[in-house]
Amino acid sequence: MAKEQSYQANEGEYMMADEYDALIDDPSNYFSNTYLPRVFGNLGGFQMLPTLTGILEMYGVAFNFIPFGLPPVQATYKALFDAGAEALKWAGAIGAWNAEITAAGFPIIAGGFTKAPFDVVGDTLRGTRGVMLDMYRCPDKLLEAMDRLVPIMIKMGVGTAQMTGHPIIFIPLHKGADGFLSKAQFEKFYWPTFRKVMMGLIEEGVVPMPAAEGSWNTRLETMSDLPKGKTLWMIDNSDIAKAKKTIGKVGCLFGNVQSDLLVLGTPQQVKDYVKKIIDTCAPGGGFIVSNGAFFDEAKAENVHAMVDAAMEYGSKAYK
Repeated sequence: MAKEQSYQANEGEYMMADEYDALIDDPSNYFSNTYLPRVFGNLGGFQMLPTLTGILEMYGVAFNFIPFGLPPVQATYKALFDAGAEALKWAGAIGAWNAEITAAGFPIIAGGFTKAPFDVVGDTLRGTRGVMLDMYRCPDKLLEAMDRLVPIMIKMGVGTAQMTGHPIIFIPLHKGADGFLSKAQFEKFYWPTFRKVMMGLIEEGVVPMPAAEGSWNTRLETMSDLPKGKTLWMIDNSDIAKAKKTIGKVGCLFGNVQSDLLVLGTPQQVKDYVKKIIDTCAPGGGFIVSNGAFFDEAKAENVHAMVDAAMEYGSKAYK
């Protein structure tokens, strides 16, 4: 794989089907003592750690600290310290690059990150196969676990926004897309806790920015049940005209210039498409011309054509 190529990860079943109760009982302890050692081999020492809420009295407190003296635990912390040092180098390089981009007149679009609870379970913990089976085999446990994750996802979004000083929260949406779930399953398993996260973020004064990756045409009406003027939606392959008539009534839309067009199309094809979506979405405001997904391999001339068409046609037609 080339150094500049985008990476992906093979999905795994890192949480077992019989571990829902452990996740629900103490999510933080489950992640630190069970999930992380399974994902990162060098963090295996965390499996030996006690629950720190057991430190209640001076009498016998030494027993709680014994695991921290064990070589596997100390090796785990050493691995974390080394990873932290590398992360600081990475952050420095990214920070310098972001400063250069901002100075050139392109503000960073998001400062925070969180996820829909269904995607936490389906992407991160159980995997696609696992969460699909769980909807039939243990639906109540799945629903309970997602409810337990709601406040954690809200705090994650708010916390990252406070850390960066940027109020827009990026929320990549995955397994709620058309083709993953039926409409009934979406409305039972995906939307309720996702909406709770969105409302929690809004109440905390930040701006949710869901990225509707793929097609969400059968979800748009349901997802328009939100306060007006509080959200920013990235549209990938969904019908942009339908999106404008649904979630576009309550939030700002951006995107829909698709990656295949930017990679394989011509500058004129890009300009023609940009004009089309401007005519569809610009009336009434609340639309930003943009790529609809990551476009690492887009032709530079096509990206320039997208920006030029938005500036030239948009400014003339919709002042």
